[in-house]
Amino acid sequence: MARGPSRGRPAGAAPELPNDESEQIERDDEPQARPSRAETRPDARTDVRADGQQDARADGRPDGRPDGRQDGRGGRSDGRHDRGERGNAPPTVNIAELERRPREELIDYAISLGIDNAAALPRQELVFRVLQDQAERQGNIFSGGVLSLVDDGFGFLRGERLIPGPNDVYVSQTQVRRFGLRNGDYVTGQVRQPKDSEKYYGLLRVEAVNGLDPEEAKRRPYFENLTPIFPNRQLHLETDAVEIGQRIVDLFAPIGRGQRGLIVSPPKAGKTMLLKSIAHGISMNNPEVHLMVLLIGERPEEVTDMQRSVRGEVIASTFDEPVEDHTRVAEAAIERARRLVEGGTDVVILLDSITRLARAYNLAIPTSGRTLSGGMDPIALYPPKRFFGSARNTEEGGSLTIIATCLVETGSRMDDVIFEEFKGTGNMELRLDRRLAEKRVYPAIDIFASSTRREDLLFDEETLRQVWLLRRMAAMVGDQGTDATERVVERLTKTKNNGEFLNTLKSEVI
Repeated sequence: MARGPSRGRPAGAAPELPNDESEQIERDDEPQARPSRAETRPDARTDVRADGQQDARADGRPDGRPDGRQDGRGGRSDGRHDRGERGNAPPTVNIAELERRPREELIDYAISLGIDNAAALPRQELVFRVLQDQAERQGNIFSGGVLSLVDDGFGFLRGERLIPGPNDVYVSQTQVRRFGLRNGDYVTGQVRQPKDSEKYYGLLRVEAVNGLDPEEAKRRPYFENLTPIFPNRQLHLETDAVEIGQRIVDLFAPIGRGQRGLIVSPPKAGKTMLLKSIAHGISMNNPEVHLMVLLIGERPEEVTDMQRSVRGEVIASTFDEPVEDHTRVAEAAIERARRLVEGGTDVVILLDSITRLARAYNLAIPTSGRTLSGGMDPIALYPPKRFFGSARNTEEGGSLTIIATCLVETGSRMDDVIFEEFKGTGNMELRLDRRLAEKRVYPAIDIFASSTRREDLLFDEETLRQVWLLRRMAAMVGDQGTDATERVVERLTKTKNNGEFLNTLKSEVI
């Protein structure tokens, strides 16, 4: 997100109300300058306004430039901004007008504005480049961020990390009410620089809300009112013959749009690599899906690796950061996903891990005085359950898929309690086996313990019959799944895709 220079305020400081809440900011008109409250300015300048009142504003400019405006408030008399000679500015347009234009007309308009490579840009990016150029011609900044509301009704647009920072953009209470903005909305628009007594940038004009016209976004339903149904559209992961992990998941634990799944894993069993493989498969085969990878309490080097290898939104809070940051990031991410689903978008969140998220809430929230086995406060389990329970497919069109890793066999009683609380809440489970990992068999998936509820809604009739045959044949191998997984992996490497692999089951035994 494009930001201006830092104002030097330390991150995490208590939010203040930098701008006047009563300031009326119109979306279709330029905001009008309000009369000064006779603040004493650093240069002690005074002037007589047109109405005869004294105003602590420009008698002369600090840079010695002449005052050319007719109202005595400084600036240029020709109506242009001080950013340079730009010629006659084109008429102001909003996102709805741009979206209605045919692509060819939109490209011609962008070229007339001097936008480079307009024909090669995707339509959505082209629209925002036009809006950005429009903001710059008006002397403002075009920026955006995820909205975080505070108790008083106003809010701030946060940066990529979704935590408070010095470059956050202030959103007034008036704008929040007018456009029906909600926590987690991605708001883009024109932003002005902070004034002398302010610490934050201010949002002047709302251009888009989650990529939609603000007036259209006001009519969206609430997430809680959407009707949840079973996942009925599969997210295919298979991309290449050598990606065995993707192929096994597609066969034994298919992921649907709106799935609520757990990857149950002991330490060092390859869960992070499997999560990356799933992310790659989703982004390659389902580019229309909004992919978010949420890393809680991870190592910094793994965060960097995930950011470089995943085509999606990576949000992270590393293990050396305060637990309050862990919970704040998780809450901001789930609200962001909910807002997208309200607009009809299919969203996928890959969470690593729900165990560390529950541990963070156990430390962050006030104690209730009750304690479960392992030192877990029962109140601390509600927020991560709300997070995980948000995953659902909806009749209205959007869906939220959450695939979360859960740690077991760590030697911690608290981790066992967390797993017991979550194991019955999902509708898909993928279990990794330590014995397979010790044999260096990857992916170390226990194919017998891994499954998806109502997989008949995801497979066609012929594929479902072949998958059931595969499970029966694998059960004949025995040894509680380890030998069966090794045989399945070996056979998969000899075929080009899952379709070819399933067809060989008719005449051969694993």
